Amino acid sequence: MAYGWALEAEEYDREFSDRFLLKRILSYFHPYKRSMSIVIFFISVASITSAFVPVLTSIIINNLETNRNIFSIFAVIILILIFNLLSYVFNYFQQRYAFRVIGGVVLDLRKNATDAVLNHDLSFFDRNPTGKIVSRVNSDSETFGTTVDLSIQLISSILIVFFLLIIMFFINILLTLAVIIAVPIFFILALSFRKIARKKTLLGQRALASVNDFVKESFSGIQIAKTFRQEEKLYEKFNKVNDTSYKVNLRRAFILNAIFPSLGIIQGITITLLVLFGGKNVLGGTISAGDLNLFLQGVNYLFFPLLSIAAFWPTFQAGMAASERIFALIDTLPLIIQNDSIKPSRLKGNIEIRNLLFQYENNKGVFNNFNLSINSGESIAIVGHTGAGKSSLAKLLARFYEFQGGDILIDGISIRNYDLKEYRRQIGIIPQSPFLFADSIENNIKYCCSNAKKEDVINSLNATSGSDWIEDLSRGLETDTGERGSRLSMGQRQLVVFARVLLENPAILILDEATASVDPFTETKIQDALQKTIEGRTSIIIAHHLWTVRHVNRIIVLDHGKIIEEGNHEELMAKGGMYAELYNTYFRHQSLEYIEKMKEIKQI
Repeated sequence: MAYGWALEAEEYDREFSDRFLLKRILSYFHPYKRSMSIVIFFISVASITSAFVPVLTSIIINNLETNRNIFSIFAVIILILIFNLLSYVFNYFQQRYAFRVIGGVVLDLRKNATDAVLNHDLSFFDRNPTGKIVSRVNSDSETFGTTVDLSIQLISSILIVFFLLIIMFFINILLTLAVIIAVPIFFILALSFRKIARKKTLLGQRALASVNDFVKESFSGIQIAKTFRQEEKLYEKFNKVNDTSYKVNLRRAFILNAIFPSLGIIQGITITLLVLFGGKNVLGGTISAGDLNLFLQGVNYLFFPLLSIAAFWPTFQAGMAASERIFALIDTLPLIIQNDSIKPSRLKGNIEIRNLLFQYENNKGVFNNFNLSINSGESIAIVGHTGAGKSSLAKLLARFYEFQGGDILIDGISIRNYDLKEYRRQIGIIPQSPFLFADSIENNIKYCCSNAKKEDVINSLNATSGSDWIEDLSRGLETDTGERGSRLSMGQRQLVVFARVLLENPAILILDEATASVDPFTETKIQDALQKTIEGRTSIIIAHHLWTVRHVNRIIVLDHGKIIEEGNHEELMAKGGMYAELYNTYFRHQSLEYIEKMKEIKQI
């Protein structure tokens, strides 16, 4: 099958027994006991009124058979109308309260699933496509809600069957038994579809999740696709993924809907037998025509709920599969280890890394027995070739990933002992690729501090590059940045990110090549302000431009996860090692001395 990967289970998928799933599902209804009691009450009275309609119809027929007063027949017709109206009213209130319960349960499920996802470290998102996670939170929870709605209708159907059988039993035991014999056949046939229904439904939901994931990724990278003129190729790939989903769900529909013709045959045989034997009893005078009509109507009333039950079973399996996928997501434990929940006051920023062991994947180590000490208030620059471990170190300090060995201590306490939220509150990270939400500039800057005043926002902007450029925008601070900040230039986005971090006033500042996306003019504007910002706080700068390595207390040179050199600029240049090589390759052309020298050469 094309794109078979679309049907593969995720690493966190689990299989639950029906009993466990039902027990856990019922736990979500516990907070809604009062509303469920009201729903059950209205289901019961609506079922009673629905069950009495064929009884009243049989009374009319019997009255016609014995030529009784037309007024009594008219009175029964009025009663039928009243019962139908009551059934409508009861169903209205039942559905009104049922939707409240279903909406509440789906809301709780989505809350729990989203909370579980948000608590995962970044490695979880590295391993699992975001689109598939979104599909579980949204699509699967919606499927589950539909199943709950059908479950409530199922209860109503079962009650109608129960009341009809009681009435029919008192009229004619033999005919009732003939009807009852067909009931187990219905359920046996429906139950026989259980395993295959669950399997095909799971495959269908995985295929749909793959479509969602592919669409999300494709539209996120639409600029790249257009740049390289790959729209047609992208469309072809989408067609393959979509075709896989279509074929899988088509097979699922064929299998699940095959149950209805089978049940229809059983219904037809049962009605045929009732007409045959019931007609003989009517001719023999042992049963009235009205009573036979009651049985025939009763069979339709009876088999409609039974068909609903049978139709419910495939949908029930879809709901069970959806709940299984959601619970698997909820139950997946974060890899981040928290041994305590110490809530620190203002951190001093003394960092000590001891015998650190870290790897993204098995047998692909980044750090092995890595050691580094950073004094409180010290600023260091980390330089090295791509893959040396620069960004990995920043992510570990921010607790985005969990290390496998050793320890990282801040102010003498393991970062595993700090309350995660309070710890991150004091860690400021300015990434290389700025990310902005589709909101105003002001709200993006206030993202960390929603209660901040407008003057605080302006002050944080002034601490980076000044707020003059804001005045050139159409709506100033209220300007909408667009999706991912697309309405602002790359330099403007980075300035907003700088201001957002500085507004929080972190004790430890991490700049992950933060000026790499900033144009030279903008970079010049923020250099002096940033130099003032890093004073008095521990700062770790993953160096990309010359000014960052020239204005820090210490430079750390990494190579394949190991420190091979450290010192200030002059000391490392004098050694003539890797730093000198990096400087001459990447940094030297940015120096004022180099620029002046090139001018002299050109003049000659």
